[in-house]
Amino acid sequence: MTDRPETDATPLDDAARAGWLYYVAGLTQDQIAQELGVSRQRAQRLVSRAMAERLIRVRLEHRVSGCLDLEAALMRRHGLRLARVAPSLPPGMDPLPSLAPTAAAEIERVLRSPKPLVIALGTGRTLRAAVDELTAMECEQHRIVSLNGNISPDGSASYYDVIMRIADRVRAPHYPMPMPVIAGSIEERMLFHALPSIKSVLALANAADVTFVGVGQMGDDAPLVKDGFLTQAELAEMQAAGAAGEVAGWAYDSDGQYLETAVNNRVAGARVQADAGRSVIAIAAGPSKERAIRAGLTGRIFNGLITDELTARALLTPPG
Repeated sequence: MTDRPETDATPLDDAARAGWLYYVAGLTQDQIAQELGVSRQRAQRLVSRAMAERLIRVRLEHRVSGCLDLEAALMRRHGLRLARVAPSLPPGMDPLPSLAPTAAAEIERVLRSPKPLVIALGTGRTLRAAVDELTAMECEQHRIVSLNGNISPDGSASYYDVIMRIADRVRAPHYPMPMPVIAGSIEERMLFHALPSIKSVLALANAADVTFVGVGQMGDDAPLVKDGFLTQAELAEMQAAGAAGEVAGWAYDSDGQYLETAVNNRVAGARVQADAGRSVIAIAAGPSKERAIRAGLTGRIFNGLITDELTARALLTPPG
């Protein structure tokens, strides 16, 4: 059973939702009217008001009260240091267009800190989309470091690597991880880790003040397989060992405990774990990722979460 809302909806909530559905989800005014349960004329006025009140630019600038309630409930239920909940798009739609601007706003908040920080980033489709939403900034006081490599077994680089892209946006010193996501053998991993340059980057990643990661599901649609880092046979081995999700290539079970498997022993990047002095913020949403997010929360792999309304409500309900 979810926590009941503590904040009444404001007159701007419907305008914000209408503007979001129109400019981000690409719905027509008739579709928005059906989604919100209002007339077409009312939907048109709501979209117009969203623009007049500057609630919508590229991203949603108004914090919808229902999202605020969910954020507070997630923090209480899961002991999080931070929760951000984006308005959900209609069921069945990819949540990424809603999630990415919300994640970008939080990354920008961290980047605006005048205090020098080490900021670590994973890779993947979600983080790449969030970085693409960032406003250009000058952040020479920070150091940006990659948590993992981006090289596939065939030698190709992942399209969803983010470290160079964010460095270009924010003009900060950056430290890529020039090695495979998953090494070909334990011996190969040890050779990479023996290199002074890799040792330096790994130490920086492990000491990061704030870490942003995507969360990968370990079903048959696992991103590690789609992106060519795991074979189907290796995925089957991980599934048989109880894999529920992965962060930066490291697979963990439903209790949020990292697995001791042949594949995990070859993961080359930094292993992520939240603690009292370290913010690890996961960015993930959607039914396919619910089990992976829930497991990561259980094991305290991350202590911050950026998600959407539908996923937040699912995470506040005991698993069936």
